[in-house]
Amino acid sequence: MGPVVAGVEGVVVSGVTRMFGGTAALRGVSTELSAGSLVFLEGPNGAGKSTLLAVIGTLLKPTRGTVTYPPLGDDLSSVREHIGWVAHDAFCYGELSGRENVELAAQLYGCEVAGSWERVRDRVGAEVFGDRVFSSLSRGQKQRIALARALVHGPSVVLLDEPFTGLDPASSERLEVVLREEVERGALVVVVNHAPGMAQRLGARVLRLEGGRVASDAMRHS
Repeated sequence: MGPVVAGVEGVVVSGVTRMFGGTAALRGVSTELSAGSLVFLEGPNGAGKSTLLAVIGTLLKPTRGTVTYPPLGDDLSSVREHIGWVAHDAFCYGELSGRENVELAAQLYGCEVAGSWERVRDRVGAEVFGDRVFSSLSRGQKQRIALARALVHGPSVVLLDEPFTGLDPASSERLEVVLREEVERGALVVVVNHAPGMAQRLGARVLRLEGGRVASDAMRHS
């Protein structure tokens, strides 16, 4: 686990509204997220958490407002090179093995392919099933391959949408270790979370959304 490659040093969200037809998923959200921090997005279903994550991750454009990524500004083509994603969709090819999916991601990000799987395999606990075809894996195993894929290029922004879903207790503990390691590495880690007590245990900042707005913003200390 090496240090973050120079890239995004934070995210500045300014007055972001995101409409889907006539429905506002986000309503004037403003916040600043810093490198080397762990941020949990919490709130009820439909609060806008996944939408905000997708806006930060450049998958969705704001209807109004801006998102900038110091020192890269709003140059999205450059920003995307520094983002690691774990979404509800694993972004993996079902006919490839876990290893092959990770090595393909390394190639796409311009990383050295040789040794790329080994760099992340043990961190996510995929030693046993990594050479199996992705479509044959359990949900929890797929989550671990998706995490390995997201981390292989040493991103400076790590975005995780409900990553604990489908994980057994041992896998959840391993993921918590990875979150801590990424923060120590200097990455900004943003997690959509529903697990009670986890933010407090990890000492995460909690950004709570309700009705598409920021309802509270607090740091919890473990």
